[in-house]
Amino acid sequence: MHRHGLRAQRPRAFRVCTTDSNHALPIAPNLLDRNFTPTAPNQVWLTDITYVPTDEGWLYLAVVLDLFSRKAIGWAMRDHLRTELPLAALTMALQRQRPAPGLLHPSDRGCQYASAAYRKALKS
Repeated sequence: MHRHGLRAQRPRAFRVCTTDSNHALPIAPNLLDRNFTPTAPNQVWLTDITYVPTDEGWLYLAVVLDLFSRKAIGWAMRDHLRTELPLAALTMALQRQRPAPGLLHPSDRGCQYASAAYRKALKS
């Protein structure tokens, strides 16, 4: 093949586009400001969604992580990316941990986290 100037085509790696931060929903300021060293549990909860490939299509896993303990304190898995997915993970974390007021909960500012339903759950 090389002698004839031919090259095999490699399949392109599939890359999942995970965050849609291009929305008109309100976004909270970054209060964490890269201070990743909380001094106690339930001061900072991080959250994100990951894609899990299966033989039947994609599943989506939303996780809430306590930054101090580095433990998953809430999670949910669904076959969709609607707001209900991270909201279920947040609800689990809130029910299990019962944090005091002042909790920081930064996210990637995706549309699920900026939705009215998610913000309402954070305020309550």
